[in-house]
Amino acid sequence: MTLEEIHGQEPVPAGHDWMQGAGKALHELLVSAQRRGCLTAGVYESAKLMNVDPDNVAFCVLATDEEDEGDIALQIHFTLIQAFCCENDIDIVRVNDVAKLAAIVGPSEESGEPRDLHCILITNSNEDGWKDQALEKLNLFCEESRNVNDWVPTITLPE
Repeated sequence: MTLEEIHGQEPVPAGHDWMQGAGKALHELLVSAQRRGCLTAGVYESAKLMNVDPDNVAFCVLATDEEDEGDIALQIHFTLIQAFCCENDIDIVRVNDVAKLAAIVGPSEESGEPRDLHCILITNSNEDGWKDQALEKLNLFCEESRNVNDWVPTITLPE
């Protein structure tokens, strides 16, 4: 009997297909969360939200490009956000393409200006009983990643 059978889950697909599925699920989650008004973008805005209402945060996305890798201040922010998410049982992933993220999320609705997309939080919907299948897939992806000691998995967004 496998662990999946004991817990009543399907075994996790291996390799590239599973990563593509996670990328597609993240895309769907971002679009859905933005439509419902459950998306917070920006390192500072995310830190404020986590300080005020951490129980309402359902998922965290950290994004960088190659030029951001040398930004020590951003890496310190990421370390603090990761620690907070781990302490509060918030699943977290990394994305290495801010441009793709910007294409999905778009500019700020209030000002039309480009947003800081280095950190995106998805909050729980106010709708009772509402469950997002994409969020559930990503939660499973993160759980399986933790099982192989990948605490902050990197997801590639679809083209």
